[in-house]
Amino acid sequence: MLCLSDVFKTYVYYLRKAVYLLGYVMELKILVEAFNQLEKITSRTQITNVVVNVLKNTPKEIVDKVVYLLQGVLWPDWKGLPELGVGEKYLIKAIAKATGSSEEEVEKTYKTSGDLGKTAEMLKMRKSAGGLTKFLSSSTGRAGLTVEKVYDTLAKIALTTGEGSRDLKINLIAGLLTEATPSEAKFIVRFLEGRLRLGLGEATILDALAIVFGGSQAYRPIVERAYNIRADLGSIARLIAYEGIKSIENIKPEVGIPIKPMLAERLDNPEEILSKVGGKALVEFKYDGERGQIHKKDDTVYIFSRRLENITHQYPDVVEMVRTHVLSNEAILEGEIVATDPETGELRPFQELMHRKRKYDIHEVIKEIPVKVFLFDILYNEGEDLTTKPIAYRREVLKKVVKESEDFRIADYIITEDPQELEKFFLYCIENGGEGVVVKALHSNAIYQAGARGWLWIKYKRDYKSEMIDTVDLVVVGAFAGRGKRGGKWGTLLMAAYDKKTDTFKTVCKLGTGFTDKDLEEITEMLKPITLSHKHPRVDSDIEPDIWVIPQYVAEVLGAELTLSPLHTCCKGAVKKDAGISIRFPRFIKWRPDKKPEDATTTDELLEMYRRQLKKVEESPTP
Repeated sequence: MLCLSDVFKTYVYYLRKAVYLLGYVMELKILVEAFNQLEKITSRTQITNVVVNVLKNTPKEIVDKVVYLLQGVLWPDWKGLPELGVGEKYLIKAIAKATGSSEEEVEKTYKTSGDLGKTAEMLKMRKSAGGLTKFLSSSTGRAGLTVEKVYDTLAKIALTTGEGSRDLKINLIAGLLTEATPSEAKFIVRFLEGRLRLGLGEATILDALAIVFGGSQAYRPIVERAYNIRADLGSIARLIAYEGIKSIENIKPEVGIPIKPMLAERLDNPEEILSKVGGKALVEFKYDGERGQIHKKDDTVYIFSRRLENITHQYPDVVEMVRTHVLSNEAILEGEIVATDPETGELRPFQELMHRKRKYDIHEVIKEIPVKVFLFDILYNEGEDLTTKPIAYRREVLKKVVKESEDFRIADYIITEDPQELEKFFLYCIENGGEGVVVKALHSNAIYQAGARGWLWIKYKRDYKSEMIDTVDLVVVGAFAGRGKRGGKWGTLLMAAYDKKTDTFKTVCKLGTGFTDKDLEEITEMLKPITLSHKHPRVDSDIEPDIWVIPQYVAEVLGAELTLSPLHTCCKGAVKKDAGISIRFPRFIKWRPDKKPEDATTTDELLEMYRRQLKKVEESPTP
């Protein structure tokens, strides 16, 4: 004879089964099982297969949320919505509350494990024996967490502010952890910390979306272009899930959603530069400012950084300029926002703009650090997608829609076929506070390649006059303990370049020169939240640092020369068997907070720079 609890158990089981069969919800355990797999594998193919399996089991109603969670975010950064902002103390209190432990017990376990996620998992396992928890965790009766509930609760935690928000956040987190299995609790805590450690890049998710919704990885270029035009991977996934992959083939930009910026190659020889772009070129003044993508719809204006962060609040003066000087109702333009001297009007370096990020009273900062805007492209205008049009056409549209002024105008430029004229304009730009020039192809195929780097645009910068020809942007992937005066700090960083083909970061050099004492203090604090006990899955290194870190911070570096090294993995085997490319005597120049790790100098660029350096040595006369 069935007892009441058995009847209830059976009822719950079939009710939940019916809901899942309808496809409206997704159990969190599906995602967590994938996270557990991703933690243990490093093969790009295997990682892609895991993501494919997740997406195949995802209802289309929530595919955007699942994609965001795979990315380790709640929404794209450019939306300007709050981050989770959950500190270690909050999490310790929430874990204690959810597991019936004391905060001292949580802290003690954390000290042993070194991982708050693991701590939550261990305490859940320790406290889960017997009673209702055991019943709810059984295979048939478990009232399991769903992806929707977890996502919506995390979003509520992020958006909760004001009086009483601290306690509400702790209670919301504790509620999730109470319902979660030990493994689920581990990843919920890691997500709240911003430390999922999955080794999962956007490139892998793009591959998986192409396979699941297109049936083949051959559809990857279509998915990637759509993402480059509308930089919201969750939104793109949802569009494909509902309307099919064909729906994104001719996707247009949308005002309010940033477009991934087109990038330039680099060369240091005017003759070769002009040859690369087809002989005739538009040569633009390269300003030392913040690249801004400006969106306008009627009186609403958004400004996005090179990293697609919403920086509108930093530039209320630019917002007013756009309203006054952009004649279109709907447009997306690109330009350089440059700091100027309030007394002389002279251009100031990029670092001056950083004060706008740090100060709260922006209207006072506007007086201290005024800016000018120099426009160089237009990507969308009154419903027309201009990214598919050649630059000559885009430039004509730009001229028509902008009413120029002293502070808001089209960037200085020349059109030339003459290398000497290009060099003369380059020197003019250097003398007038610029970084150099950007040379742009003018032929009919010179479209705007969103998110891509190619030979349609070529940078010719003043740094090319240095011994190593140019500075490079490298990613911190590890650190070594300092000695002597640097004792107790991370004195040297392990730096890497980005390999786009493999979506990995390959080591180039150890960086220990150029830092001030203040820099070293800041580095130690910067690396604490992203420290790993093992090599990150996207890092390719034959060197073992004292600590590994998540690839996150980008630094500008200058060295004496590029050389071959048996220790580093950058371009290993490309020039000589068992040797990679390294930087000799590297020196720290500055941090690049405007760049993502994937925006760093690529291994292909370093290989090209090495070959040019070698060619110059071979061509120079023997003393």
